[in-house]
Amino acid sequence: MAADHQKLSVLAEGGHPWVVSWHPPASVPDGRPHGENAFCVTSDESVVLISPNPVIWGWPGGRPADGDTWEDTLRREMHEEACVEVVGARLLGFVRSACRGGPERGLVLVRNTWRAHVRLLPWDPHFEIPHRRVVPASELGDHLCMEPGSGPIYRRARRGRPGLRL
Repeated sequence: MAADHQKLSVLAEGGHPWVVSWHPPASVPDGRPHGENAFCVTSDESVVLISPNPVIWGWPGGRPADGDTWEDTLRREMHEEACVEVVGARLLGFVRSACRGGPERGLVLVRNTWRAHVRLLPWDPHFEIPHRRVVPASELGDHLCMEPGSGPIYRRARRGRPGLRL
């Protein structure tokens, strides 16, 4: 599990190297804001995953629209990507990602990571995500796709240390 500020080497899509680190809610790291993602949990403790294809499954997330607060982005993106209603959420922390090679070398992005308690809505995708899957939390590791090296970040988010509550 990632410790606060621990730097991890990750290979992103395309094989480009990034250095990622976990930051607690009280310490917003430097970098360009890159939106929200959420570990979405249903009332029966199942986890909501989304996919652009029926093979690669991940947590929903997205970027802010003009004027969006963190909470606005979280609620809108979870609804658009996963067809869920956020009924409560807690900011777990931030993931800072610094590109170390390739065409984005030098780019530093910061994404908020939430634990969102959600209510499933009927699956009616209108945006870029055509697939949703709801899995028991005990089976999350069998379904979640992670970039090589990013496992400690996902385990930290899943652990759900206390953060800011909505």
